[in-house]
Formats: sequence, structure tokens, C-alpha cells
Amino acid sequence: MSAENTAMFTDRYELTMVSAALRDGTAHRSCTFEVFARRLPDGRRFGVVAGTGRVIDALAGFRFGDEQLRALADSVDADTLDWLRDYRFGGSIDGYREGELFFPGSPILSVRSTFAEAVLLETLVLSVLNHDSAIASAAARMVTAAGNRPIIEMGSRRTHESAAVASARAAYLAGMASTSNLEATRRYGVPGAGTSAHSFTLAHTGPDGPDERAAFAAQVDALGVGTTLLVDTYDITQGVINAIEVAGTGLGGVRIDSGDLGVLARQVRAQLDDLGAHDTRIVVSGDLDEYAIAALRAEPVDAYGVGTSLVTGSGAPTAGMVYKLVEVDGIGVAKRSSHKESRGGAKAAARSARSTGTIVEEIIYPAGGAVPDTGGLATTDLQIPLVRDGEPVDGLPTLTEGRDHLADALVSLPWEGLGLSRGEPAIPTRFALP
Repeated sequence: MSAENTAMFTDRYELTMVSAALRDGTAHRSCTFEVFARRLPDGRRFGVVAGTGRVIDALAGFRFGDEQLRALADSVDADTLDWLRDYRFGGSIDGYREGELFFPGSPILSVRSTFAEAVLLETLVLSVLNHDSAIASAAARMVTAAGNRPIIEMGSRRTHESAAVASARAAYLAGMASTSNLEATRRYGVPGAGTSAHSFTLAHTGPDGPDERAAFAAQVDALGVGTTLLVDTYDITQGVINAIEVAGTGLGGVRIDSGDLGVLARQVRAQLDDLGAHDTRIVVSGDLDEYAIAALRAEPVDAYGVGTSLVTGSGAPTAGMVYKLVEVDGIGVAKRSSHKESRGGAKAAARSARSTGTIVEEIIYPAGGAVPDTGGLATTDLQIPLVRDGEPVDGLPTLTEGRDHLADALVSLPWEGLGLSRGEPAIPTRFALP
């Protein structure tokens, strides 16, 4: 997104607020906005922060050039247009690193600047974080259910073309092994994967009918015997026979994309072993989610492919994050609306853990204050500097480092926090606030 102008990824009311604030002087008041989720999606035990890197990249493109100003000429007054022409975010941002766990109330992002500078970023920040964190949270559940078996992300055809790229990035952050999306590979370095679809097999049909062997032979000739052959276009049993006859017992893998995957995986494993293809892997795909993956845990499956459920957050397509003003000129402010309350004042966060590394609670306390007493438990600060004076901080964690961090964080959860059953958040949040 860094090469793209992102200024118009903004709701109209943000500009009308800036216009009014410029008139009455509020625009220049020092403010802190915070991003947090009031609650986790129904039944979820934890959330995963993703998209922080994309937010920082998007800031570089948040500029109102001639094209954007022309588009706004009939929407805002001349003074506001002049102000927008010179807009550059010059404030500071702290937040949870990508790959960090979050819970209800976690101050995932703290944006400090003038009111006008900071309020303009609400829609952009939330659209990125809500999407990417929802995908990463779902993906982490799938990765946990899969154990040490790899998952291929292949959801591009089930979502918006730009969302597909962001989804692949978030899925990789959460521990998925690879993606079918080439733009995610180009832009973010996510490992790519993919061989063929049913259409390739169907294309090898002549006057005498389907020729599955010819399709397999063409694929092996192009990609080598290490490739994975899709064996369920016609009859799976015959498909496996054809695959091994064409590629030999050194065939890399076979993929099953339909039917009762558990039953079929057992049958195919037995058949491959009888044919001497003991090392040929079985990959399954077809509307898998974390529950289906968990149900296949005891089956002879070597890898999974996920699509629709991944790019839709497996039933929770948004992380439910909000962007709220919490401090004005050092004075805490809070929203009192029923069921939409906020807590005033800028905040910091820490997480306590036992000597074993298992986390116990999240503690939210006033920014600049000392971490409240934890009874001797070790604590870790959760927010890190992300932006200073409008520029990204040097040495921010990479996507790979975020991936490694999340893998360690998931191990630190109490064991029940990794369950797929409904329940309370894996750890409680303590608000040590005035």
C-alpha cells in the first residue's frame, strides 16, 4: 500500500469534523486516540493483532494531492482544502506488535497528535486492523487445530482482490505455510504454492473421452514427480492408480478436494501404501475450517488447503475494534453510551506470567505510570514505539518476526485457551485505572 494514495480511504464525517474543528480551534488540541476491541467475537478465547505493518505503510500514502482535492472541492470549504493540501501526520503511535495476542480492552494502538491530524486516520486504521486481525485470529485457530501439519492458504477466489493479498499476509503471520496468491508472494515474500485445478484434468478430453493419465503426465513433465496431483476429478481410486502409474512411487502428493475427506484419506493412504508409494503425501481441501481440521486430526492427512473460511474470518469477518478519543490536553475523556462505554485517559498495558511462561492476566494502567503489583509474577510490556514525528521507528519487527512471536505467544496461553469450544477469554483483563 505504500505506493498507493490512501487519503480517500476515509469517511466523510472525518473531514466535516476537521472543518468544524479548524473553525473553532479544536483542531490543534493535543489528543490521544486508542484502538481496542470491547469484546472478542462470540466463542473466541483470544485475538491476534495483524495489519500494523500495513497501517504504517499506508501512512506514507496518506496525502491529499491535486486529484484528491478536486474530488473534495464540493464537499468541504476552502480553508479545509488548504489544510488538507499540507496534511502530513506528524504525531506518535505506540501499539501491540504484529503477532501479539489481544483481549477485550487491550490498547492495541495509541495515536497521539492534534485532534485534526489523528481523527482523519480512524477509518484507514480500523479498516486495516479489523480485517487483518480477524483473518489472523481465525488462521491461528486453524494452525493450532492442524498441529504440525502445514496449511496452504488458497482463498483468493473467495474475496475482494485486495483483501485476498492482505488475507494471505495475515494467514502467514498466523502460521500458515504458504499461499496460492502471487501478489502476496511478490509484495510480502509469503511462500507460494499451487499445482493445478480440475479444469486442467478436464481439458485433457478427446474424441475417446477423458484422459486423466495424459493430464497427470503433462503436469509431471512440467513440474517433476515432486508435484501434487489432483485425483478426485473422476473416480478417486482410479485417479490414484493413474497418478502412481504415471509418476511412479516417488510422487510428491495427491490432493482430495471433495467428499468425506476423513474416509477418503484413509482409503487413499491404504491404496498408496499398497502401491508402494509410502512417502506420497495426502493433501485435503474443500470448505475446511478449524473444526473440520480438528476433526481430521486422527486421519492420515499430511497437509490442508483452506479458502473461504479463512478469508471470511471463519464466521467472524471483523475483529470489532474501535478508534476512540481518550485524552484531550492531558484530560481523560470517556464515552458513556449504553453498551459502548470507553475508559478515559491514555493507557499502557502489560502481561503477567508464571515462571513456566504461562500467562496469567493482562493489566491495563495509566500511561506513564508504574506497572501495578502482580504478586511477584513476571511482567512484559505490550506496547512498542511504532511511529515518531510521523515517521516509522527504525527496526520495527518484520513479518517473519511477527510470525515467530505469535508462535511463542500461543504456547504461552493456558491450555484451555487453545480450545475451539465456547468460553471466556483465555486470560482476564485487569483495569488498574483511576
